[in-house]
Amino acid sequence: MGKLFELDPVGPYSLAASVRFLEGFAPAAYRGDGTDRLRLAFVADGLSNDERIAGVSVRQEDGVVIGEVFGEADVGVVERQVARILSLDVNGSGFPEVGRRDPVVGKRQRRYPGLRPVCFHSPYEAAAWAIIGHRVRIVQAARVKARMAEELGPKVRVDGKILSAFPGPSRLAGLTGFPGLTETKLKRLRHLAVAAGEGKLEANLLRPLPVEEALSQLQELPGIGPFSAELILLRGAGEPDHLPAHEPRLARAVARAYGLEETPGIEVLKEISENWRPYRTWITLHLRATLEEETGEIAGKPRTSKKKKLNADR
Repeated sequence: MGKLFELDPVGPYSLAASVRFLEGFAPAAYRGDGTDRLRLAFVADGLSNDERIAGVSVRQEDGVVIGEVFGEADVGVVERQVARILSLDVNGSGFPEVGRRDPVVGKRQRRYPGLRPVCFHSPYEAAAWAIIGHRVRIVQAARVKARMAEELGPKVRVDGKILSAFPGPSRLAGLTGFPGLTETKLKRLRHLAVAAGEGKLEANLLRPLPVEEALSQLQELPGIGPFSAELILLRGAGEPDHLPAHEPRLARAVARAYGLEETPGIEVLKEISENWRPYRTWITLHLRATLEEETGEIAGKPRTSKKKKLNADR
């Protein structure tokens, strides 16, 4: 039996909603077992951990999130990392109020009760995903990332099952070839590994920075542009309140949700999203989840009929 920790969510939260989201989130390549238990494997935060693998089995009982830790990583480090991954390090008590003042947001909250962003295991892993996925289909990139974890990453037994984590920086630093990765991507991943080894991708350093400063620093990494920088900060470091101006699907998601005749530009998006503060990242996730559910454009096929969509919005 592993060591236990508990997280008490502040505000609405559903672990089951997180599991369902991960099952449809291509970069995670997550396959559940039909239960609401979440099993994760990742390289633990912090340079002092010497890239120790952490395995964790997460369940929710009477609202409390309970984690059981396997592997050699420090339990306190894993607890803080899981809290960030599940957005439980954010006070969500004000989230329902956003839905009350914006009916469109309220519909999404009823459609996805208790859903908060599920982040990458670390900003480093989010940055690696951004490089792997550059100019290829998401499903193709997800297969490459999953193979890298299986073939190059450390392994840990969680609840009797062997899980593979995405390889840490020291493994990528010497990577000279891998199926599905171009020489340019390999070079960028090696640069990324060096930056991570120097502590430049630690969530506890990125997140306290002013958003624009953090984004600027991230764009100094080879292969990381404005879109990727936002991905790393929002879905890697877990910044809860930023409008991703370079997310190409957000404008269409907003147009559909708000019944706009034209796809809005950034100024209109900023105006609409003012009502979403201080949870702009969270609401962006809900809108993007709705778009994917209704169009299936990432998965390659529709996932919700128009009739089901209308019922869900009532």
